[in-house]
Amino acid sequence: MSNINLQCLLGIQCNDFVMIAADQTNSHSIMVMKDDEEKIYKISDKLVMGVVGDSGDTTQFAEYIAKNIQLYKMRNGYELGPTAAANFTRRNLAEYLRSSSPYFVNILMGGYDKENGPELYFMDYLASSIKVPFAAHGFGGYLSLSVMDRYYKKDLTEKEAYEILQKCVQEVHKRLFVSLPNFQVTVVKREGIEVLPVINSSSLK
Repeated sequence: MSNINLQCLLGIQCNDFVMIAADQTNSHSIMVMKDDEEKIYKISDKLVMGVVGDSGDTTQFAEYIAKNIQLYKMRNGYELGPTAAANFTRRNLAEYLRSSSPYFVNILMGGYDKENGPELYFMDYLASSIKVPFAAHGFGGYLSLSVMDRYYKKDLTEKEAYEILQKCVQEVHKRLFVSLPNFQVTVVKREGIEVLPVINSSSLK
């Protein structure tokens, strides 16, 4: 669980969409192994999950959740909505927490539901779960929450939400002692999932 707080997840939920950003740095001890790591996983057609934590835990847990949700769809003929998927994920985190092999992962889950619209859920490695309008994980999140609180509005456009995430990343680049150069951004809306341009220092100029 050594580097779980050195990674960063950001999420915003508005009237028509959910937007999640994740840093792309994969580090081990004092070494940066790569800076193009995918930390946002597609779970279903209108559901994504941003996961930070130890490399093995994040990949294994995200794939486990994704495959089980797909299995549910095959058995029942319909997909789980964001609320049901978040409850399923939280229950698994809680069960593994009480076993000999807990997953040390922090999660932001975002999706679009036909009835309830866009939803964003904040979960941590201690299996707490809550529906939120905006959220962040990691040390970068401490610097970003005040920015989100200042500029967040329920009726933001995609462009405005993306600009808020850019402000957050700018703050992380300026004040955090760890280098997190690249942030991937994904938006979930009625039409489905869309990958937006990566936020990095060159795109912030």
